[in-house]
Amino acid sequence: MKNILFLLLFVSNLAMGQKAPEVDLSNPRATVYTHIYFLQTSSYQPKKAAKTIKGLDEKQAIEAVIKIKRILDGKGLKIDFNRISNDSMYTDSISFLKQHKFVLFPERMPLISLEKSGKSWYYSSETIENLDVLHAEIFPWYIEKIQNIVPGAGHKKILSIEVWQYIALILLVVIAFVLFLIVKQLAFLFLRRILYKYTKSSSEVNDTIKKLAHPLSLLVAIALLDKVLPSLQFGLEINTWIFLGINIASTVFWIYVFLKLAQVLISLYHEYTQKTEGKLDDQLTPILKNFATVLIFIIGTFKLLLLFGVDAATILAGASIGGLALAFASQDTVKNLIGTVMIFIDKPFHIGDWISAGEVVGTVEEVGFRSTRIRAADTSIFQIPNSSLSELVINNSGLRLYRRYNTQLGLRYDTPPELIEAFVKGVREIIIAHPDTKSDSFNVEFTGFGDSALLIMMNMYLKDLAWSSEQKSRHQIHITIVKLAKELGVDFAFPSTTVMIEQFPEKKSLELHYNNDEKRIDDVINKIVSDFKTIVKEEK
Repeated sequence: MKNILFLLLFVSNLAMGQKAPEVDLSNPRATVYTHIYFLQTSSYQPKKAAKTIKGLDEKQAIEAVIKIKRILDGKGLKIDFNRISNDSMYTDSISFLKQHKFVLFPERMPLISLEKSGKSWYYSSETIENLDVLHAEIFPWYIEKIQNIVPGAGHKKILSIEVWQYIALILLVVIAFVLFLIVKQLAFLFLRRILYKYTKSSSEVNDTIKKLAHPLSLLVAIALLDKVLPSLQFGLEINTWIFLGINIASTVFWIYVFLKLAQVLISLYHEYTQKTEGKLDDQLTPILKNFATVLIFIIGTFKLLLLFGVDAATILAGASIGGLALAFASQDTVKNLIGTVMIFIDKPFHIGDWISAGEVVGTVEEVGFRSTRIRAADTSIFQIPNSSLSELVINNSGLRLYRRYNTQLGLRYDTPPELIEAFVKGVREIIIAHPDTKSDSFNVEFTGFGDSALLIMMNMYLKDLAWSSEQKSRHQIHITIVKLAKELGVDFAFPSTTVMIEQFPEKKSLELHYNNDEKRIDDVINKIVSDFKTIVKEEK
């Protein structure tokens, strides 16, 4: 029994010893707590809450603190006291003036802030100056008139919400939907007109504009909801969830808008690169697209995390530490990225160029974000990291002014001098007749005596730098040379050994009979060259 009496006495003394919260303006957190606490239903003392206002008389100060709370509640801005500094010497790190100022909601309500005056913290003069304007924007004059003309039944509550608020919400949603449909059509027409003004629109870009107009119109509708919803005077808890949903939807739509906008700009850039001679800039299109996509998603995710209450400093610190760890873990990727940048700056080759890079020889097919793909002559694929490729000595055949082709034609040793001259003359005419050869710079000469043949040097230059075009031109010239030799009666030599049998009894030498008639030779050359011109013209 004594223990029970002692316990009751202790509890009563403890209750009597507790003091009710008093006005505390020593730091930003204490000032905001004083304001909010003394405007709660269970502790309603507006005179004490008004102490957080400096420079106004008591009546005006009371009106000011009530308006501030209504503004915060109307926008669904729920105060988290743990995020408010309790440092009496707090300095705003964002401001260039480094003043003692604290902004409650920098993103959504930057005009409501506290500042230090003397040893106490009060709502800033900037807040007081803009208070009436902010309150009028959130609670326009017509809302009170609507409430006054609403009959008594309209003020009945269903789930703590009045009937007139339900009706107003439905009407607002309908108006927002109609506005969405109108803006969608206007946005599409406006964007298409701008696009046609600067470029010829492709079907892909046109489809992208349609997709871009949709989220833009949704953003307009959401802006209307964000503007008008506070005036419906829902409670703080309801407004908090409503505006959280609105802000999330708005952020997601903005991400979508920027993704589509980037797609439109990159499509226009791709159309421009199609008109340029070089093909390396074509490969920049997918790289820019991937980079823009990643950047937009990172910024959008950062914004969403802020909406869910994650501290910006925490995000930046985490990103810095994570970025540092990622940099150490992916040094090769960073090196390849730098190599990619250097390739696009230096432009040592273009897409389609035939290059030699170390032991790899082939045609450049693609320059990616990390590596370059080269297809060899046997159609095999080489994937070279850009960091390695940027350090190699690259021999770019595609950057030559002309493609040099040098070979030797071997005639039989028993070919008469007249036919050698005729053959050389015919080959010269064939080179001149081909449209892709440099007709003012070539050599076709009888240059020497080989082990098995009389050597005719053929040195020429081809204008088309593409490897496939070079092979096609060679083919045409080779076929025509073979036809020329056949018509002239000239044979090509091959490695052989001649056995002298003329001194054997009853053995006769095998002598080829050549036709050296000059008129026939000229006719053959003219006919071969004329046919060659016709064939090349048809194949072009």
